[in-house]
Formats: sequence, structure tokens, C-alpha cells
Amino acid sequence: MKIRFCEHNKGKGKVLRRLEEEHPELDVKVKRCVKQCGSCRELPMAVVDKKKVTGRDGDDLYAKIIALHGKETGEP
Repeated sequence: MKIRFCEHNKGKGKVLRRLEEEHPELDVKVKRCVKQCGSCRELPMAVVDKKKVTGRDGDDLYAKIIALHGKETGEP
């Protein structure tokens, strides 16, 4: 699973650290731009396997990413 964060998205810090610490198997990177400027300015967001995922806050975004990871791996 590829997860990309924009370096300008303010909501990425906590989510990025948690993903790197708790799920080192994921391919997580910060890019200069992920071409989602409208969403990027407004909400914590990431691009997960080329699909935009947004959350109300960092915890919500993290939960959504982990749910997608669970679906991909078949884990609950």
C-alpha cells in the first residue's frame, strides 16, 4: 500500500509518525505536492494507492488509512 502526504498539509505530522512507528510495512512518503491542493489546504489528507483520503482531524485520517490497510490485508 502506497501512502503519500503533501509536505504542505498541516495534518500530516502526527499521522505520518504513527504510521511509520506502528506500521513499518507500509510505503509512506512525503512528497512536494500530491496535486490535491483544494483538499490539502482544508483537511488532513493523504493519497492512498492513488485515491484521496481525508479526515476531520489526524486521528480520523489515521483510522481511515488503517481501515483501508485492513481491507487490503484481510485483517479486521
